[in-house]
Amino acid sequence: MSSSTPDTVYPLSAVRRLALHAQSLLAPLDPSRDSALDHLYEVVKQLGCVQIDTLQMVQRSHYLVLWSRLGRYDPADFDRLVYDPQQRRLFEGWQHAACIIPLEDYRFQMPHQKRLLENGSDWYKDWQNQPGNLELMQTVLEQIRQDGGLRANAFEYNGPRRGSWWDWKPAKVALEYLWTAGDLMISNRVNFQRIYDLTERVLPTWVNIDEPSTAERDRYWVEQGARALGICGPIQAADYSQRKRNQARPVVEELISRDVLIPVRANLADGEIHTLIVHQDNLPLLQRAADGELEPRRTTFLSPFDNLFWARGRDMQLWNFHHVLEAYKPGQDRIWGYYCMPILHGDRLVGRFDPKLERKTATLRLKNLYLEPGVEPDDELVQAVAQAMVDFLAFHSATNLVIERSDPPGLAGRLMAYLG
Repeated sequence: MSSSTPDTVYPLSAVRRLALHAQSLLAPLDPSRDSALDHLYEVVKQLGCVQIDTLQMVQRSHYLVLWSRLGRYDPADFDRLVYDPQQRRLFEGWQHAACIIPLEDYRFQMPHQKRLLENGSDWYKDWQNQPGNLELMQTVLEQIRQDGGLRANAFEYNGPRRGSWWDWKPAKVALEYLWTAGDLMISNRVNFQRIYDLTERVLPTWVNIDEPSTAERDRYWVEQGARALGICGPIQAADYSQRKRNQARPVVEELISRDVLIPVRANLADGEIHTLIVHQDNLPLLQRAADGELEPRRTTFLSPFDNLFWARGRDMQLWNFHHVLEAYKPGQDRIWGYYCMPILHGDRLVGRFDPKLERKTATLRLKNLYLEPGVEPDDELVQAVAQAMVDFLAFHSATNLVIERSDPPGLAGRLMAYLG
């Protein structure tokens, strides 16, 4: 194995492969190594957390993120890790966004909970100052204390008709505040609706609740971001947990000064040499990637909310791939489609497709299927995508595939031919 020096410039291939290895996307995993629950937990732990989203064109995003790394599994096993009191090792909290997070990281939620309780946010302060809302919070908390976990629809609302989806009824606002502040946790979901219960009844007794300082929390999350990204721009490590960049910058600089984060030089997709950082734990992996020991062998499809894209600008820097979620754009402004999923093949992002699962007919419909400019649909690529599609269909219990449009035009027919 060769060794790096301060003058070493790592090739783009090594950067990509370390990034994919850190995200459990480099090669297929061996499901026989652990139990299903252990394997699912290990992936979430390696990623740090996975984002929850309400869009359901196919399986919801947090299930997709695990499928991309593990292939077909039973989503009920994932739910057990979050909601089954006997199996619970994960919980719903705020980190990158609304996420599912390992319970061993629960304590790093506590500084924000404390700050919210002591100082509040401007929005919640305004809401609490409105007549009756503080009393409402106590009423909601007492009803859950007496009745057990409840959904928002358990609380009557006779006020004016509400408009857009974010215009919650007052009891829902109270529940969200009490959850964010740590009085409540999400004990389960029914039809994707949260069930709120007292934290003391949900949080396992083994969970460490020694509250870290805000500085300790920030260092932990920046380190976690650097590990999970594998290699990244210095401030991109903070993007992973959505730390504000100006607040995170001194944390990153401190960790660099302590040799926890190691600056390295590497070529990126623009052809230029950039200074990146690698967590000290990942430095040997970077050298292995440069020596060709980390081989990209996975073809899979990625959620629009996949962790791989959490660091801003990294899609273009590493893959020259512009990743964008167009679900919230007007239809006429969309280029690729409502819920386009990137296609990962080896260490390249080679295309994307816009899927919709028609559950009544067990049909997966691809409204658009694109390859990136310059990507040739050779037999090896088409066969690899077809094999991944077989598993994707099975994961969705879909028995039919319809491809409405492909670019290049012949790609759809060749893919369907492989699928038989």
